[in-house]
Amino acid sequence: MTAANEPAAAPAGNGPPAVLFLCVHNAGRSQMALGWLRHLGGDRVTGYSGGSEPKSQINKVAVEAMAEVGIDISGESPKPWTYEVLDAVDVVVTMGCGDACPVLPGKRYEDWEVADPADRSLDDVRPIRDDIEMRVRDLLRRLDVEVS
Repeated sequence: MTAANEPAAAPAGNGPPAVLFLCVHNAGRSQMALGWLRHLGGDRVTGYSGGSEPKSQINKVAVEAMAEVGIDISGESPKPWTYEVLDAVDVVVTMGCGDACPVLPGKRYEDWEVADPADRSLDDVRPIRDDIEMRVRDLLRRLDVEVS
């Protein structure tokens, strides 16, 4: 795992760096992180999200919390991670999935200890959203991606 103060990764190819956010249900944390990545990094970074046990729908409170800051993740849906996506990314960020998240040799990993927004109120999800924003900003900085 890469420590938060170390370089995250150099892009695997000539294109923009690619990041995969993983959590168990792919309904809250990883979806918010992907929303922040796309919002802040634009086309200067590629992002994916996935889960080891995806829920049937995205967390509505996470959608609401992100909408408050002008980021629409309502069109996203939970999905399983795939080896194809895992192979295509430079950095894998795990959030609370422990042994259920895949580990491929040679990939750069970060494990973010971020609270799960499941079954929490909007007031409780806002600090989680803000924590994820700061972590994504730091990741983009370490990837040399200009933030919008």
